[in-house]
Parts: sequence; structure tokens; C-alpha cells
Amino acid sequence: MEKVYNYLTKDLSLKDTDIIVLGCSGGPDSMALLYILNELSKKIHFSIVCCHVNHNVRIESFDEKEFLESWCKEHNILFESMVIEHYGDDNFHNEARTIRYRYFEEMVHKYNANYLMTAHHGDDLTETILMRLVRGSTLNGYAGFSSKVLQDGYCLVRPLIYVSKEELLKFDQDHNVPFVIDSSNEKDKYTRNRYRKRILPFLREEDPNYYEKFLKFSKTLIKYSNYIDKLAQSEFDNIYDSVTNSFSISKFQKIDSILQEKVLNSVLAAIYQDDLMVIHDRHVQLIESLIESKKKNSFIYLPNQVKVIKAYDTLIFELESNETNTYEIELFDYALLPNGKTIEKVSSCDTNGNDVCRLDSSDICLPIYIRTRKLGDKIALNGTDGHKKIKDIFIDSKIPMQERELWPIVVDAKGQVLWIPGIKKSKFNKQKRENYDIIIKYY
Repeated sequence: MEKVYNYLTKDLSLKDTDIIVLGCSGGPDSMALLYILNELSKKIHFSIVCCHVNHNVRIESFDEKEFLESWCKEHNILFESMVIEHYGDDNFHNEARTIRYRYFEEMVHKYNANYLMTAHHGDDLTETILMRLVRGSTLNGYAGFSSKVLQDGYCLVRPLIYVSKEELLKFDQDHNVPFVIDSSNEKDKYTRNRYRKRILPFLREEDPNYYEKFLKFSKTLIKYSNYIDKLAQSEFDNIYDSVTNSFSISKFQKIDSILQEKVLNSVLAAIYQDDLMVIHDRHVQLIESLIESKKKNSFIYLPNQVKVIKAYDTLIFELESNETNTYEIELFDYALLPNGKTIEKVSSCDTNGNDVCRLDSSDICLPIYIRTRKLGDKIALNGTDGHKKIKDIFIDSKIPMQERELWPIVVDAKGQVLWIPGIKKSKFNKQKRENYDIIIKYY
């Protein structure tokens, strides 16, 4: 843990006038950092504000808050906490992270703090890099995260990035640091947990100090990314109009291809801001395809109801209001939908649930479209000669009213309903043993 102490005392050069807001869950990592800061504060006399977010998804969450508050009271540390009362329909982890950091920032401003610290460590960095390599990201995204990030009026710091989870657990044991365990960290349904339980043990066997190699990899990518960012920022400032959220396609196409991608990522960062986690490389590829398309007027949808419109030489990023609830998209290889889901043509698929549809092109009229429901829409039921109203199917499936407006309906050029993704297939769907030449997947 010497690297952590050196980072805090030498690299950061903490002073007695500093105020640190620490995001603390009460787990082994954040408690180790809280303990370290508390010990250092006895020598340097900086102030600590321990901030806790109760995600309100486990019964024991309230006990964990009581544990942490009691520890802080015992050690004369300021304690603040909040409970997330309601979640929307967004990805749980992304939404929780957004709420968490928004709260931490409120505490930074409340106490006029100059540092916000979190307990992300070397294993967290390794997991993040691996997940983004598999999922797809940007050059800077592949780097994971930095130990220090300058924010508006304060600095976000991750002092534990230089050590592993094993080192933190040993530190807690050696110094009798109490902590709580989040039972959800053992559930394989969460992607990060699968990487943590299956991939990291293998890396640890290959090299116990693997996380140091990932940190070096991260720093290298960040260094090169920062250099390219300077070049791209100049191009971004030159072509992007922040008032109209648009830019000239002809000007964009004159930029070097490497910088084009960075400029697009800068545009998306300006559009999405705190919600940038919902964007990945396929969205960038979709925008690139729209730009290169021979169609002079076309559009695509991105997550969170962002519509990208090509109008001759102008590319416009339009933030649609919640009242906008209709769309129609021609399906080529794949389509990104306003509800955040994807429909994609695939070459093969082993599953046979309502998330996949197999079609014979000779039975339908191409092309295939994806649209919102229309008044009176009916689907020809599989195995019968009857039809059923889509409205009734939504009711039977207990789909909330607000979700029905954006739910995708797959139809052919004649308007025949082929499939209600995730809910019901029509008579046009083929079984795996039958003849078909189109496979569409919804995820």
C-alpha cells in the first residue's frame, strides 16, 4: 500500500486546507481508503466528508448505511447519505452511477471540496478495460479510467488504482478495518461479476501483478489519446455548431479518418454528456454509414431518443421530446431503436424464443420495416387463421402504457405485421426445421 500513501502525499501533495469528499459504500475497498485517509488526516489535518449512496435494492442496504455512519461518528468524520427512491427504465448500473456521481458532485459543492475520491482499484481498471475491449469503445474508452481527472472546480481522484483487490483485503485484515459485503457482487447475471470471477483468476495465475500491466496499457492509451484529442478538438471547433447541433458533411469528410472518429465522439459527448455510457462503437459506425449513404435525406435513431438526420450536406443531431412517439425504420443489417434496443439480421441463431424471428422472403413483401404501432394493427396468429389486435396483445403481456408507444413492430412493405419483438410471432415465422432465409434478432 506504499504506492497509495506516496500518491496521496507526494503526487497529490495533500495539505491541511484540502477538503476531500469520499464516495464510500462500506465495502472492503472504500473502507480501506477511508481508513487510510483518516490516518493521514491525523498528520496533515485535511477534512474528510464520507458520502454514502443507498441504492435501495437490497434489504441489508439500510444496515450498511447504519454501519458506515456509526464508524464515521466514532472517528469524528462528517457523514452524508442519500437513498435512491426511484429508478427509470434505463440500464440499472448506468442509471445508478449517474445518480451516484450527481450526488457526490452536490456534496463537493456543498462543502466547497477540492477533491472527490472513489475506491476504484487496479482490478476494477482491468475489468473495465477487458469489458470495453469485448464490447467495443473509443481509444480513450479502451484505456478504462485515470487516477486523476480534472473536473469543474475540483479533481476526481482514484488513489487505489495502483493496488489490487487482494492487497486491499490483506490491508483490511492487517489493520482490523471492518467492512460489509454486497451480496449482489456474487451474481453472475452482472457482466462485471463474470469477468471478476472467471477472467481475473486466470490472469492472476499467469502473473500476480497483471493489474500493473493493465495500468501501463491504460496510461499509454491515455497519452496518445490526449494528443489526438488536441488535434480533433481543433477540427471539432471548426465544423460543429453547438447551437443547431449540426455540422457540414463536406467539411467533415475533408478531415483525416482518425480525426473523423474522434470528432464524432466529441459530438456524441456534447449531446449525451453524463449519459455517454449508453453509446458504443456500433452507434458511431451507424452514423458513419449515414454520412456515406448516397441518400440525400435519411435518418437513424440513437439511444435516449436522439435522432440523427442527414439533410443534403448537413448532419443534424436532434433531441426528440418524450412526446415524440412514432418512427419507421427500414431494416438493412441492423437498426438501433429509440427504446435503446437493437434489431439485427444474423446469419444463425440457436434460440427459438420471442427474441428471434425466422422468415422466408418468398412469403412476404420486402423490404422489412420497423415502426411503432398504428391504430387497428393486427397480427396473423401462428397456427390459426385468426388475427389479434396488437393492443390486446400488449394488454395480455402486461406491457406498461409508456412502453407501448415506442415498442417496435416489424412489418413488411405491405404493412403485414410479421413480429412483435420479445412478445409474439406471426404465422410468417418459421420453425428451425422449416425453410427460411432471414433471421432477425431483438436484444
